[in-house]
Amino acid sequence: MITQDTISKIFDAAKVDEVIGDFVKLRRRGTNLLGLCPFHDEKTPSFSVSPSKGIFKCFGCGKGGNAVNFLMEHEHYTYPEALRYLAKKYNIEIEEKELTEEDKKEESEKDALFLLNSFAQKYFHEKLLESEEGKAIGITYFKERGYDKETIIKFGLGYNPGKWDDFARYALNNGYKKDHLLKSSLAKSKDSQLYDTFRGRVIFPIQNISGRILGFGARTLSSEKKIPKYINSAESEIYKKSKILYGIFFAKSSIVSNDNCYISEGYTDVISLHQAGIENVVASSGTSLTKEQIKLISRYTNNVTLLFDGDPAGIKAAFRGIDLILEEGLNVKIVLFPEGEDPDNYCRNHRAAEVKEFIENNAHDFITFKTNLLLEETGHDPVKKAGLIKEIANSIALIPDNIARSIYIQKCSTLLEIEEKLLYAEINKIRKHKFFKKQQERTQQQNIPEETTETKQFDNEIVSENSVEIKEKELVRIMLAYGDKDIMLDAVNEDNKPVVVPYNVRKIIVEDIENDNIELENTVCNKIFKELKEANDKNEILSEKHFFNHEDEEIKQLTIDLLSSKYNLSKKWESRHNIIVSNEEELLKKIVFEVLYDFKMQKLDKMILDNQKKMKEEAAEESKIEYLKTDKSLKDKRSYFARELSRIVIK
Repeated sequence: MITQDTISKIFDAAKVDEVIGDFVKLRRRGTNLLGLCPFHDEKTPSFSVSPSKGIFKCFGCGKGGNAVNFLMEHEHYTYPEALRYLAKKYNIEIEEKELTEEDKKEESEKDALFLLNSFAQKYFHEKLLESEEGKAIGITYFKERGYDKETIIKFGLGYNPGKWDDFARYALNNGYKKDHLLKSSLAKSKDSQLYDTFRGRVIFPIQNISGRILGFGARTLSSEKKIPKYINSAESEIYKKSKILYGIFFAKSSIVSNDNCYISEGYTDVISLHQAGIENVVASSGTSLTKEQIKLISRYTNNVTLLFDGDPAGIKAAFRGIDLILEEGLNVKIVLFPEGEDPDNYCRNHRAAEVKEFIENNAHDFITFKTNLLLEETGHDPVKKAGLIKEIANSIALIPDNIARSIYIQKCSTLLEIEEKLLYAEINKIRKHKFFKKQQERTQQQNIPEETTETKQFDNEIVSENSVEIKEKELVRIMLAYGDKDIMLDAVNEDNKPVVVPYNVRKIIVEDIENDNIELENTVCNKIFKELKEANDKNEILSEKHFFNHEDEEIKQLTIDLLSSKYNLSKKWESRHNIIVSNEEELLKKIVFEVLYDFKMQKLDKMILDNQKKMKEEAAEESKIEYLKTDKSLKDKRSYFARELSRIVIK
C-alpha cells in the first residue's frame, strides 16, 4: 500500500493539463484548456481543464475530478495504479506499506487480466531475445523485415515457443489462475488440459493509450495453409478490438505535433514506418474503421491520412469506414502505394527520406480521390454516371462543416461535369432525409410511459426545498473560492470613530450562519461547511486543493462542480472590444452579502411555508395565535433581508 507521504508528493507534482494532454487534444481558452470529452459522444468541445485548480470538468456529461480521477475513469485504473502511473511520469519514488490479505482480495478481474498480460509480454519478449528457438525463428523473421534491436525492444515484440503448453505451465507455476488464462485467451483448454493459444508464433503486444497491454496479435511462420496467418486475443473485459488502434501509445505525441494521423492496415506497417521516422501512424488491425476508433483519433487531430496498398477493390471496400470519418468532421486524405506494395514493403525497399517524400507527394483528399476512382469505371455510361453522382453526393452530405461541403461540391462539379446547383439539390435532399429520420428516432425514443402521479408532484414545498439547496451550494461555493480573501467593512474603533477594516470572507459567513443557528440541509454542503467551520475555529485556511483531493468522493465531486466555470472570457476579447468585465473577486463584498441574504431569504421562505402548514392543521385558537405571531416575525425578518438585498443590487 502506498504511504500517505508519497500520495501527497504525487498530488503536488501532478499537473492535470499534462496528464490529460497525453490522452485528449486540448486548446487554450482563456485561463483554461478545452477539448472533446473522452467520456461521451460530442462534436462541440465541452470538456474543460483548469491547470490553476488542478481539475477537469465536462459540461456535457458532468464528469469531473483531478488527474487521478481522470486516469481511473479513462484508463480503468484502480486508485493505486493511477498513483503509480503518475509517480512514474513525475519520477517520484514510491514508499509502500505491505498489502494486507484483505487488500489483495480487492483486486478486480480487470487488474488480474492486466497483470497477466504484462507477465505474458515479458515472457514472450524474453523467449525471443534469449531462447535458442526464439533467436533462430523469431529474431530471424524480424530481421528479414528489417527491424533492428531498438525497434524490437521499443514495441516489446516477442515469440511463443512451439511446445504445447510452455507458457501456460510457466504462468500457473507463477501463481496465475487457469480462469484468467482462459479469459485472456492466452491459453485454451482441451480435455481439461491447458495449451498455449499463440504457440510457435511471433508476438505483437497490443497496448492502450497509456501503454498497458490489452492483448496480443500473433503471426505464424508455418507455411501450412490450414493455419491462419494472424490470430488475435479474443475480446475480454479489457480488450475491445473496435475501440483499439495498434500503435496509438507510441504515436499519440507525434500525431499532436504533426496534426495528422496516418492509418495503415497491419502491425508490420506501423513498425516499419516508425523505423523510417514516421511515428504518427496507427493500424486498424485489418478491420474496417469503427466510430470508437475515429473518436480516439479525433482527440489528437482532425486530419487523417489513410495508407492503402495498390488495390482499388480493397479501397472501395473501405469506403464505408471512410464515410464514418467524414461524418465525424475529420479531414481525410488517401495515399495509394504502387501496385503490389504496402507501407511495410515500401519501407523495406526504399530509404526513409524516399518514404516520407512519397507519402507527402501522393496524399489526395478523399472526395476527389473517390470521384476519380469511380469515374474510371463509369466511362460514358449515363446510368453508371448517375449512380456515381449519388454515391459522391452521399459522401459529401456527411461532412458537417458548411464551408468544406461547398468546396467539395465545387470540385466535384468540375470533375463530374455537372452543375453545382444539381449537386447542391441532391445533397440537401440527402441531408433533409437524414435530419427527419433522426428526428423520428428521437421522437420514438422519447415516447416513454407516462410518469406516475408521485413523480409529477412538484408542489410549493418541493420547489422551496430545491431553491434552498441551490442557495446553499452557492454559499458554499463562495466560501471555497474566496474563503482566504478579505473584504473591507465599516467598523468603529476604540474612540468610537468610524473606520474601515479587513474581514475574512469565510469568517463572515461561518459566524453569520452560526449566530442564526442555521444547519445546512444538503448533506454534502453541510459536511463542507462543518470542515470550514472547524478550520475557522482553529484559525486555519483550507485550500481548494484540500477539497479537490478529498478522500470523501461526494465532497470532492461537489467541490469540482461548484468551482468549475463553463465560461472563461478571453483577455484578447476584452481588449479587442474595449470592454472590461468585472470578475467576482472585484465585486466580492457585494457578492458575499448578496449570496448570504439570498440564502437567508430562501430559508425564511421555507420556514414561513412550514409554519403556515402547521397553522392550517392546528384546531385550537390559542395555538393559531402563536403561529400567527411566528408568521409575522418570520415575514418581518424576510422583509429586512429583502430590503438589504435590494440595496446591494441597486448599488
